[in-house]
Amino acid sequence: MANHKSALKRIRSTETRRLRNRYQHKTTRNAIKKLRDLTKKKDAEKMFPEVVSMIDRLAKRNIIHANKAANLKSGLAKHVASL
Repeated sequence: MANHKSALKRIRSTETRRLRNRYQHKTTRNAIKKLRDLTKKKDAEKMFPEVVSMIDRLAKRNIIHANKAANLKSGLAKHVASL
């Protein structure tokens, strides 16, 4: 267990951040799945910018790697274009 006040605070703040990151990552993954399940091009084109924004936010905050974000966005763009 931690001995210093600062270490105890670090444990609390790290846990808070971890839960927030987990929630945002899971929410984005669910949005990606919903976008991939769409069959109507109009709906997919409407949802695409929102999902890309979520992915960019995760990459900016280092929750996912920038290259993974680029790969996800590229794959989703191809999917929307193919509908």
